[in-house]
Amino acid sequence: MKALVKTSRGPGNLELRDMPEPTCGDDEVKIEVAACGVCGTDIHLWKDTFPSNPPVIIGHEFAGTVVEVGRSTCRFKVGQRVVAENVCLNCGGSCYMCTGGHYAICVKRGAQGLNVDGAFARWIVCKEKNVYRLPDNISLEEGALFEPLVCSVHAVLDQARPGAADLVLVTGPGAIGLLVAQAARTAGAEVILSGTSADAERLAVAAGLGIERVVNVHTDDLKALVMDLSGGRGADAVIECSGVESAAASGIELLRKRGSFTQVGLFGQRVALDMDSVAMKELTIRGSVSHTRNAWERSLKLVEQGKITLAPLITARLPLAEWHQAFEKFERREGIKTLLIPE
Repeated sequence: MKALVKTSRGPGNLELRDMPEPTCGDDEVKIEVAACGVCGTDIHLWKDTFPSNPPVIIGHEFAGTVVEVGRSTCRFKVGQRVVAENVCLNCGGSCYMCTGGHYAICVKRGAQGLNVDGAFARWIVCKEKNVYRLPDNISLEEGALFEPLVCSVHAVLDQARPGAADLVLVTGPGAIGLLVAQAARTAGAEVILSGTSADAERLAVAAGLGIERVVNVHTDDLKALVMDLSGGRGADAVIECSGVESAAASGIELLRKRGSFTQVGLFGQRVALDMDSVAMKELTIRGSVSHTRNAWERSLKLVEQGKITLAPLITARLPLAEWHQAFEKFERREGIKTLLIPE
């Protein structure tokens, strides 16, 4: 089968290769991949600013159809439409993170697409326990957005935890930012989503999704809006999704005293932030990188109930052979989510 492989560490070193078709273990489910989304992590792997264990097939945002089940599995049948977590627990589930329910940041965490073969390929095998049935009301292509959706729901409902009527500033209107903004609305928060002139298409999609206030920081006064809506206090919560230093700095500035700041976007390098303001304003700083089982279950329900919309975020579909074009589109911030279709 054709697969996109990180062949060795270092910038670049991605190739479309012929790889063996994976075999299904006793406790696994074999899935024919319908589509796999290009993620910021994939770009970091391409640039070698995120650790991996090559040679490995990359890609982890996927949905597909069950084509085989292992002998000791019982939850799935051939032909069912599914999505799956990409987490691999190298500790056997016994570390303090796993036993506490935070298995996605296991002390020996592995992941499909990083150190175990991922989904930029025709087939993938996953542990049965990591597989979920797709709601009937969404397509397989929309299903490929479930992994970023689950990370977004985790960031909002598990980490940031905004209250009803809280003012939440979301910085960065990429796929994650758009999903975070929608998740915050399900919690009853009032949402501002900010971006730049380069994000015009994404900001338009945000407005179409019903995000209350969409701000271009190059042409609009974000600070004035935040202060007006908050009575001069500042935002109750900031969820930073761009991975851009200036956006993080602005978020810390615009938070009210004792507000909460949650970092979701990855910078790919060290950045300088105003930690004196963090201390003087008694801010709460959190990170959010992955998910929990609770976030998966909530995400499935939110989509099934029509409270979060996925389809408008899909702006391009390309064959796997055109992966380089897809990655360059991501770097140029063209569109929102590009899907690669296996051959």
